[in-house]
Amino acid sequence: MDEPIIDLQSDHYFMGEALRQARRASDAEEVPVGAVVVREGRIIARAFNQVETLKDATAHAEMLALTQAEEAVGDWRLTDCTLYVTKEPCPMCAGAIVHVRLARVVFGASDLKAGAAGSALNLLQFPTLNHRCEITAGLREAECRQLLLSFFQGQRERPGAAHPGGSSHPASPDISHL
Repeated sequence: MDEPIIDLQSDHYFMGEALRQARRASDAEEVPVGAVVVREGRIIARAFNQVETLKDATAHAEMLALTQAEEAVGDWRLTDCTLYVTKEPCPMCAGAIVHVRLARVVFGASDLKAGAAGSALNLLQFPTLNHRCEITAGLREAECRQLLLSFFQGQRERPGAAHPGGSSHPASPDISHL
């Protein structure tokens, strides 16, 4: 029996793997967002935010995971894949998600300020784009939110940690509503 059995706990498990990646980001002093891409019940890509480490504004967990998944599949089309990510994708990541034609996106914490999967706007189901993704929001939300809150609290408490413009981090999401 080669095909894995998918049950209702699979989403919970895969988000746990994304949370593991988010903790790696936090350990590296990156915004704690983690992502995994799943195809046919198997993880084919894992990534965490590396914007500061790589000095690359596009090095979001989702972008890095999508690139790995494309390499694993051998194609830029990921039509039979699901992305699990701990924070709602931003507009840049949502654009890439639509372009690779992911079947589904599952995220934990919403982002009212910049979330592009339904909170601030919904690029993943935008009517005039060539593809729309199924969205599952709020999976393991409390855990995902707590990682972000703890990280940004720690950033505020660190002496001299403020970035230009006065914020504690250049990509501070608005998760205060959670």
